[in-house]
Amino acid sequence: MVRVVLASASPARRELLRRAGVAADVRVSDVDETAVLARIKAVIPDLEPVDEVLALARAKAEDVAADVEDALIIGCDSMLEFAGEVLGKPATEQEAIARWRKMSGRVGTLHTGHWLIDARAAGSGGLLGATASTVVRFGTLAEDEIAAYVATGEPLRVAGAFTIDGLGGPFIDGIEGDHSNVIGLSLPVLRGLLHDLGLRWADLTKRVHAGPQGHAACP
Repeated sequence: MVRVVLASASPARRELLRRAGVAADVRVSDVDETAVLARIKAVIPDLEPVDEVLALARAKAEDVAADVEDALIIGCDSMLEFAGEVLGKPATEQEAIARWRKMSGRVGTLHTGHWLIDARAAGSGGLLGATASTVVRFGTLAEDEIAAYVATGEPLRVAGAFTIDGLGGPFIDGIEGDHSNVIGLSLPVLRGLLHDLGLRWADLTKRVHAGPQGHAACP
């Protein structure tokens, strides 16, 4: 089985992989995202959001790969494109409240960049990436709902100030695209990148057997 290292501090991404059968080690990168984008935009001023998240995903994967051997490294980064702006994590509760007032009843697009580095001892040494985008329709929230949600602290920990798999789920009316991408990592995109590296999804997963009541379980 291929050892997988996730270059992300996101517990949602790690849990998403775990539920899909992939037990990933976590190594958090030491990347200054603002500095990375500033260097790129000095050369490419009109960098698109899909390229921003891909550049940051690559920077995170490369940073972690410098200290990891014999593994497949996955770097990810997510941002919300909304009303002509690209939004990461809000810095304060006030910013999160202001953002939700704007997003309430409207639509945004969640972009996630993925970058893979094949650093296995017997691997290809390949590296490649892709970005996935999912349209998100936000529900219409009352002021007290916004205040209560922001008070949980969750919006300050995630790109776009919302989740779809946590406390923010009730406030998302619908999506167009890949659900897992909104969580922070597109499983179909990851599978496609693995294929391009000559790997199958089964190469990353533990052997699965039938558990109680016929449910799948990992030993």
